[in-house]
Amino acid sequence: MGGFSGPSRGEVGAALRGFWRRLRLAKAKIQAVAMDRSGAYWSAGLNHLPQAAMIFDKFHILKLMNERLDDLRRQMVREAEGPLKLQIKGTRFLLLRRPEHLTDQQIPQLDEALRLNEPLLVAWYLKEERYELWRQASREKMRTFLEDWGNKASLSGIGHLLKMAKTLRAHALGILAYAKHPITSGRLEGSNNKIKTLTKRSYGFHDDDFFVLKLLSLHHSRYKLVG
Repeated sequence: MGGFSGPSRGEVGAALRGFWRRLRLAKAKIQAVAMDRSGAYWSAGLNHLPQAAMIFDKFHILKLMNERLDDLRRQMVREAEGPLKLQIKGTRFLLLRRPEHLTDQQIPQLDEALRLNEPLLVAWYLKEERYELWRQASREKMRTFLEDWGNKASLSGIGHLLKMAKTLRAHALGILAYAKHPITSGRLEGSNNKIKTLTKRSYGFHDDDFFVLKLLSLHHSRYKLVG
């Protein structure tokens, strides 16, 4: 699916079989689902939740952009010679970290590396601009921003950016769904960590229903459920 990868449909189907059964029994009404970059999850969502909006999680899209930028950096390291090669080689952390999280000593290092390598400068700029996509006020503005970003990436002539633009265009529907349903799977990371801890303790639970109630208590403590 154009750069989005992950487990196979069979693996996802087997992993979620029990979840779908419990969801039907609960008669839950799901309006939207945030998912990662797996086409298998997209397919499972369409099959079992045809009325729900499928949203490609923004944090996975940002991660993919970071991967493309790092791929370009590696290419530049292979092609560079002498002192420039060493300077680019040591910029991975600087390139991928948000500028506001860099120290006063690191910012000049980043500036110098970008000044000496135009492809990295263009890719880094587009990486930073990508964050603005989810700050747009409407779906139409998101669509316009996405198109403009894709055009800039295409005009750059940089292979890794061309690949990223192609991937985003192919998945625009799932990305733009965020405008109506601004949710991300990142909000669940805290609960996921608690569930992992609870799972380790669950070997002492002899009642499956009691374990499920404990899981539900974690989510009720974090979210207001709307019926």
